Amino acid sequence: MKSAKNLLFIFLIGMVMLLTACGGDETEEETNEENKEAQNGEKGTITIGMNNWAENVAVSNMWKIILEEKGYDVELTSVEKAFLYEALSAGDLDIGMEIWLPNTDQAYYDKYKEEIDWRENWYEGTDLALVVPSYMEDINSIEDLNSHNEKFDSQIVGIDAGASIMSLTEDAINEYNLDFELASSSEPTMLTELQNSMENEQPLVVTLWKPHWVFAEMDLKILDDPKNVYGDSENISYAARLGLEEDQPKVVKWFDNFMLDDQQLGSLMAAINEADSEEQGAQAWVDEHQDLIAKWTE
Repeated sequence: MKSAKNLLFIFLIGMVMLLTACGGDETEEETNEENKEAQNGEKGTITIGMNNWAENVAVSNMWKIILEEKGYDVELTSVEKAFLYEALSAGDLDIGMEIWLPNTDQAYYDKYKEEIDWRENWYEGTDLALVVPSYMEDINSIEDLNSHNEKFDSQIVGIDAGASIMSLTEDAINEYNLDFELASSSEPTMLTELQNSMENEQPLVVTLWKPHWVFAEMDLKILDDPKNVYGDSENISYAARLGLEEDQPKVVKWFDNFMLDDQQLGSLMAAINEADSEEQGAQAWVDEHQDLIAKWTE
């Protein structure tokens, strides 16, 4: 009887070892297959629409590196906001990284509500505003601008003409009866003018927003907006073309998990701003934040 029990025990141990070995072989085979796909770039191409805002450039380049390291081909396409939504609705782009709701991009949301897959927030608590250097002590509110319009040559320096902050600034000019003109340019041009003015302590008023690396590197002041023309704080989410979740469920899940706080996003933008190229800056940040990225891509 004792001998039979021993034989049964040995038989059970053997079965457990056999099943474990088979499971290990299967897991190893799956891992090898994933590595093979990654090396051969067989997981498909992801196209990301990127408008020329600092935080958008930062997260788009960051995700390009993450996805390429996972075996995907990634194309970054520079677009203005209006074209971004049009391309997403037409299926010409897979992902748009920067959707400001419920105020800034509300008109686009209303227009394309049924034609775009609106996804998760990745940053919470934004600001849109008019901004001046902090050394301009007499100007603390948008209402103060008219009393000093000659200092500014009656001009507000803006960014791309199609950006939502530009139309909101036109609304602010009307609501506050400002004797100012809004000059459209681009974010890099606006930042260059801001930097040059601050180096010489000259007056300048610009359109700006948070999150932005410039607040960490320049002493700036957001002007009070008592009429709340620029609206309350918003969140930044991403959007996808219809059908991407079915085509690339893993990628969509990763993007749904994606979330950055002020410190994380600020450090990413600063790394890119200080590097020789956007790709180098993003790569340096990715290398230093592998634990965070692992949480997104579990």
